[in-house]
Amino acid sequence: MTIKSKISLYISLLFTVLFGVICIALISLFSNFRKQEFEERLNEKAVNTIKLLIEVKEFDSKLLKIIDRNSINQLYDEKTLIFDQNYKLIYSSLDDTKIKWTTNDLDYLKKNKSFFKKDNTNEIYGFFYDTNEKDYYALISANDNYGKRTLNFLIYLLIGAYVFFTTITWLLTLYIIKKQLNPLQLFHKRISTINDLNLDVTLETSKNSKNEISLLSTEFNFMMNRISDAYQKQKEFTAQASHELRTPIARISAQLENQIQNADEKNKAVLKTIFSDIDQLNELINSLLILSKIESNNSAAIEKTRVDEALYDSIQKINSQFKDFKINLSLEESDTLFDLLEINGNQKLLEIAFSNLLKNAYLYSDEKWVNVEIKTQDDKLILEISNAGKTLSETERINLFQPFMRGENARNTSGLGLGLRIVNRILNAYGYSISYIPNDHLNKFRITF
Repeated sequence: MTIKSKISLYISLLFTVLFGVICIALISLFSNFRKQEFEERLNEKAVNTIKLLIEVKEFDSKLLKIIDRNSINQLYDEKTLIFDQNYKLIYSSLDDTKIKWTTNDLDYLKKNKSFFKKDNTNEIYGFFYDTNEKDYYALISANDNYGKRTLNFLIYLLIGAYVFFTTITWLLTLYIIKKQLNPLQLFHKRISTINDLNLDVTLETSKNSKNEISLLSTEFNFMMNRISDAYQKQKEFTAQASHELRTPIARISAQLENQIQNADEKNKAVLKTIFSDIDQLNELINSLLILSKIESNNSAAIEKTRVDEALYDSIQKINSQFKDFKINLSLEESDTLFDLLEINGNQKLLEIAFSNLLKNAYLYSDEKWVNVEIKTQDDKLILEISNAGKTLSETERINLFQPFMRGENARNTSGLGLGLRIVNRILNAYGYSISYIPNDHLNKFRITF
């Protein structure tokens, strides 16, 4: 999970939990308030009923029942029972409503003065009324229909508000976090395109901004400048050293050729071996010089060239070097092929890349033949070079385009391990790609332009 997603998730969950706790607390507080308020109403009802019954002589049970039926503050499904000190029922407000009670309830009232309990939908309030002469017990059962409807309305209101505001919070949090971390995403996209061919890439920074991303961009640019300087010095040293070594190597080669011509048969064999080593050293120097030129910023200048022309020139050079090399060339018949053959690239560099691939195909081929196919795929130009021979292992494929890498099939073949590295660097300099595709006893290199 990304940092953006984690921050959005944590903030949203925190708000969701806190708002949920607040809603539950509000419901709980209002429920207790309703219960206390209803208990006070029942207590007031019980006290008034007892006082009217025992203190006002003009009131009797019948008159009190009439008052109860027509009272403005009449409770829903209300029933009132009054008992004397002997637990005898002396007043009942309605005959068709029942209250479940026992003598234990009256004993409890005598000891604790009051109680409040629930009986199905109704709530029962018990009250002990102590006078100087007699004691009375009151039981009132009623349903707080208004209070419960108000509580249910509050619950539905809070549930709706909870769903609405949590949804809005999740969306707003995701939007705000995404907007705030958008520079970090651009930072990632920018640095993902950096490689050893474009080390001069810098990130945008704001002088007035002091946020962490801007500071990170500034430090990253400073680090890339140091890396670019060090890498540039390394390339310059490689180019200069390779260039300076070519002159003494050429002189040694010329002197050896003269010595070989004038030497006897015994010394001639030794000199030829030395000359072969010198020639291989010269090839290494030339390869390093080519790599240094490719890796320079000016090597990938934009110019138009044709793939088929560079390939034909490479085939001619390889055929002149290896007389027994057989090359089968095929071009796909396509309306778009002719236009796709013209690409951005330096023809000389492409000839070097194609020549290295063809040379490898010859050196590591069992039958000294190669198939070259030019075709189109998804509006892209594809060049495939394949030969019959031992395929590479999984480990060798991973390091195939690394410098001085040589596989098991190259043990008895002379080489430097720089050919494919040069091919890869040339193609990458122009944004093209090369891949190795093994198939049974067939090696195939695919270049996508």
